Amino acid sequence: MKPRIPSALQGSILVSQLLSLSGLAGAEDYYRPTRGYRTEPHYEPPRYVRNLSKTQFKEFRDITWLNVGLDFRARYEYRENDFRPWTDTSSGTAVRRFRPEPDNIWLLRTRAYLGIQDILDPFRFAVEYEDARSYNSLYERDNGTTNEFELIQGYAELYFRNALGEDRPLSIRAGRMSLELLDRRLIGNNQFRNTTNNFEGFRVSFGKRQNDWDLDTFALQPVQRLKYEFDRPDEKTWIYGGVLSIRRWSDFITVQPYFLGRKQNGDLAAGLTDRDIYAPGLRVYGFFGKTGFDFDADINKQFGRSGQIRTVQGSRVQANLQHDALAYSLELGYTFDHAWKPRVSAYYGYGTGDRGQTDGRNERFDIFYGFNQPWSRSDYFSWDNIHAPKARLQFSPFRDVRVETGYNAYWLQSETDAWNRANLRDATGRSGSFLGHEFDIRFVHKLNPYMDWSLSYARFTPGDFTKDVGKRQGAFTSEPSNFFYFEVNLNAFGDGNPKL
Repeated sequence: MKPRIPSALQGSILVSQLLSLSGLAGAEDYYRPTRGYRTEPHYEPPRYVRNLSKTQFKEFRDITWLNVGLDFRARYEYRENDFRPWTDTSSGTAVRRFRPEPDNIWLLRTRAYLGIQDILDPFRFAVEYEDARSYNSLYERDNGTTNEFELIQGYAELYFRNALGEDRPLSIRAGRMSLELLDRRLIGNNQFRNTTNNFEGFRVSFGKRQNDWDLDTFALQPVQRLKYEFDRPDEKTWIYGGVLSIRRWSDFITVQPYFLGRKQNGDLAAGLTDRDIYAPGLRVYGFFGKTGFDFDADINKQFGRSGQIRTVQGSRVQANLQHDALAYSLELGYTFDHAWKPRVSAYYGYGTGDRGQTDGRNERFDIFYGFNQPWSRSDYFSWDNIHAPKARLQFSPFRDVRVETGYNAYWLQSETDAWNRANLRDATGRSGSFLGHEFDIRFVHKLNPYMDWSLSYARFTPGDFTKDVGKRQGAFTSEPSNFFYFEVNLNAFGDGNPKL
């Protein structure tokens, strides 16, 4: 039996209280994007989508009710001494292994989008197709690189433009959809990866991001990506919650209190445990007046119940643990008054790990469905069991050219818990906590309205923990890891700014 849809969608009381505040009706143009590194969410419709009236086709200038998109991305990746394990199924049993040989992989992704708005209001709908493929890798194809002929969005929407005040809409969506929230560290569709996170269920939005406040609520099942079959929702799991964004002071600060929850029904045969996790949090970002300084901060506290599979007298059983975890991040940046618009920033991220396997508690932070690129260009880290200071420099030496470079270091928060994305763990804690450090640089050039390209290099140097545990577990982790990629993006409808 499917679990009951959580009551998080019932936000009408909060909305009515907000509407009762004076001066809220009709507020417009309050939205300010963050300057935080890779933390600006991708809103709907996707960035490659254009309104047909704003494309290069002059004969369609009057068709304002149709949104269209078609893009193609090709990326070549070279990885040497990769720390991510791969799953070997050649023997019939899945075994986590590491490859010593360099990997050369081609990743191809095609997306197409069609959306109807205005003409049938309040009814709207959108569909988005994706075809993601990989070639030439030493690794077995997985659902991070391959998802062929797939519908990644297909939803119907009721959109009431002035339901909550002048140009303050109410939106109700049902179906399959993508979702990015907050700074993308907990809910993101992961645009860098070749395949896309998506969900099925319901989403109700009160207001829109241009208003001085809006409330986004949802109850969704994550979609399981199947490489060569039609994807299906994970019927054992619901994520739900809401994000309230307050922008009355948007020239200086945006405040986002939020709540996320995960309900998972366990299945011992499939290795799944029960989970009931509640995750209230607060994100605040903005600017220190006109000083050039900006900031982006997020804190999340998790509690609830988390299962753990154990073997007792030869049988697998589930133990229910108290879930108690914490994570926070803080970025402080400064943009110089210079033609190159250089921005320097300092960052620190923290996420708890589990302190022990027999204490009846689970302190490992649940990262939900977050985007990991803000943590590591090599995609080695996420917001769990980590201390992560970082320094970055970004600048634009020419028009339509951007350069980014940074230095990152990583420690385990709990020496007895795992570095999860590398599948390395010392339960005794004797290997210490220093995972290593990473240098990265990226160059991005928008060649014309229809094409851009980028190249990037990252070098991760292993620390004492990584070398020590890797040697004992068969991982090739004594040498630095090198990651290089070259990427080309093509957009059939340009950047949406044609010469009229």
